Amino acid sequence: MKDTWKAEALTEEEKKNILIKRARILAGEISAEEQRKEASQIVEFILAGERYGIEAIYVREIFPLKDLTPIPCTPSFVAGVINVRHRIVSVIDIKKFFNLPESGITELNKVIILETDDMEVGILADSITGMAGIDINSLEALLPGLTDIGTEYLKGIAEGPLVILDGEKILSDKKLVVSEEVE
Repeated sequence: MKDTWKAEALTEEEKKNILIKRARILAGEISAEEQRKEASQIVEFILAGERYGIEAIYVREIFPLKDLTPIPCTPSFVAGVINVRHRIVSVIDIKKFFNLPESGITELNKVIILETDDMEVGILADSITGMAGIDINSLEALLPGLTDIGTEYLKGIAEGPLVILDGEKILSDKKLVVSEEVE
């Protein structure tokens, strides 16, 4: 995972702490559960005029949307693919996937590249607003009617309001895997 978003906004001490924490995670000194108990770094972005966030542990990088190639015979929420340093990454228009109001795709959109060991996918964001530290365990329950997104993709609501998406659920959802062959 790279800190390609707003890294200049962090102090040298914050950057050092992030690097130390990552080294401890890679060395196996901090389990994933222990990491979640601490304040999680959240990448904040805008979708359909609302503030959303996703835990930074799922974000590999943020990339400007350019050279999007549409793929025929795919669901409507698959925007296409992009080439990111010689890697082909599928891009999901998460507004279509979640049935949110659409405003069209422009080159001002950003692609948040999410990654786990099993999957890599880019999701479109209208814009990136920054990062925040949030205690995931203190999120409020979802209010009915607040958003059209199914609750299975949400962790909860943080102050602001900031809707926190469940990166693990998004990356493990079989609905995002397009594996049909066309004859």
